[in-house]
Amino acid sequence: MSVATATTTRLISSTHPTLHFNHPTLESFLWNTLIRAHVQASASAAQPSPPTHYSPISIFLRMRFHGVIPDFHTFPFLLQSFTSPSLLHFGRTVHAQILRFGLQVDPFVQTSLITMYSSCGNLGSARQVFDEIPRPDLASWNSIINANFQVGQVDVARNLFDVMPERNVISWSCVINGYVRCGKYKEALALFREMQTFEVNYVRPNEFTMSGILAACGRLGALEHGKWAHAYIDKCGMAVDVVLGTALIDMYAKCGNIEKARWVFGNLGPNKDVMAWSAMISGLAMHGLAEESLALFSKMINQGVRPNAVTFLAVFCACVHGGLVREANNYFRRMSGYYGITPTIQHYGCMVDLYARAGLIREAWNVVKSMPMEADVLVWGALLSGSRMQGDIDMCELALKKLIELEPANSGAYVLLSNVYAKKGMWEDVRHVRDVMEAKGIQKVPGCSSIEVGGVFHEFFVGDDSHPETRQIHMMLEEILERLKGEGYVGNTKEVLLDLDEEGKELALSLHSEKLALAYGFLKTSPGTPIRIVKNLRICRDCHVAMKMISKVFDREIIVRDCNRFHHFAHGLCSCRDYW
Repeated sequence: MSVATATTTRLISSTHPTLHFNHPTLESFLWNTLIRAHVQASASAAQPSPPTHYSPISIFLRMRFHGVIPDFHTFPFLLQSFTSPSLLHFGRTVHAQILRFGLQVDPFVQTSLITMYSSCGNLGSARQVFDEIPRPDLASWNSIINANFQVGQVDVARNLFDVMPERNVISWSCVINGYVRCGKYKEALALFREMQTFEVNYVRPNEFTMSGILAACGRLGALEHGKWAHAYIDKCGMAVDVVLGTALIDMYAKCGNIEKARWVFGNLGPNKDVMAWSAMISGLAMHGLAEESLALFSKMINQGVRPNAVTFLAVFCACVHGGLVREANNYFRRMSGYYGITPTIQHYGCMVDLYARAGLIREAWNVVKSMPMEADVLVWGALLSGSRMQGDIDMCELALKKLIELEPANSGAYVLLSNVYAKKGMWEDVRHVRDVMEAKGIQKVPGCSSIEVGGVFHEFFVGDDSHPETRQIHMMLEEILERLKGEGYVGNTKEVLLDLDEEGKELALSLHSEKLALAYGFLKTSPGTPIRIVKNLRICRDCHVAMKMISKVFDREIIVRDCNRFHHFAHGLCSCRDYW
């Protein structure tokens, strides 16, 4: 009895009526306590597991075997344990028990059912439960909104949010974080601005809201927005705990300000958890600071913090960007051999990427063949990308075939193969690939670069002339390139993968999206101001050379985040050391 009482004190508020032992449902209270304790233990596991002798559902069955009647506390606890499609049939069975005991009218049970069905991937049943509630309470509204975001029904979720009769901070945070999960980062920031107008009604952001906003800023590379969000956190007096601190580290790292990320990490003090350490290790890795990243990993180990699978992903990324093949092999062995962490497909993908970038195509292929699971799109993409850089056409064609089997409409795969043919002057093969893409209706993802100036995003596509200041931008770009040519710059026309004459290739090079974004940055910022650009694709070699020269000739720091990593250009050099 003493153990049950101690557990209850931790799990349930001291004001809860079932803590009084003259409560009429004392027996169900004790069983509920056991169920909840096992639910929490299951939640801490990395993967949802099938029911066992000690699982919450088995305890519920034993409760019924002993003739104890469940109450309205039992099922909200129990339904939390069904969190994957493989457990849906157990959830349905429990739903039947809820109907049997007439507890389907309880608001907590209703909300728990909605959450259970959405977690198990059955939005239809979640919506049916919601629609059958005569007057849904706020928790039910929030739950069904979150359910729609979980399956990518963004518009439906937003429409529900717009028509709900009242909203609390959970409602706003749910939609903001839902937008972030679905890749709608600008919409998340726009909704946050709208939320500010409701502060007079006591709807103020909390730590959960701000974590979502910081994530959106990081994904966009919106440093000015991120700085404002950080200032807002301080203004509201929110405690920067390890959760919010980790979000800040991640935001600053992804926005290109690794110094500020270090500052936040240092201010978290000695109580940093593994996620904070992992975020900092990852941030250093994506900025090409491989040695510092691995040194921080060693420091984490020495301080007694045990790494997890996410930590090792960050470590492998550091090795990938630093070309540290031997070190990565050692860490891979330690991960499984010493720490008992089973490598996931993401870990194997990093090893394939590592070998392929280093020119070790056969070793990369051996990893793919020896993996205990089927290679996914990211693994084949890493092999294809590395084979393209090394000019290995046979391996490119093999990887392309596998990629197309998995994603028939993957434009990137066709483009990479086309690029290999183009670099070797195999224009007939280039045209064949392009014809296949056209016949299948596959559109190439256009290069897009964005720059944040004065808190406003400006996007540029290759050859873009849609910006209202296009004329001034092109004039500034011509001025920059003329200055570079005076310093010896010659456009690398091999990077133009089109069958054009030399003059046409030079023009195509000059209109790459990152060059247009850079010119706008020169046009709108004062000399000496760092210019930060985010590109959706890998930066080409010609733009890379041009950025290095511009950083020296104009004495400007330029930070470019492409789809792989950060490039810090300063004094004619790049942080990637020309390895990317």
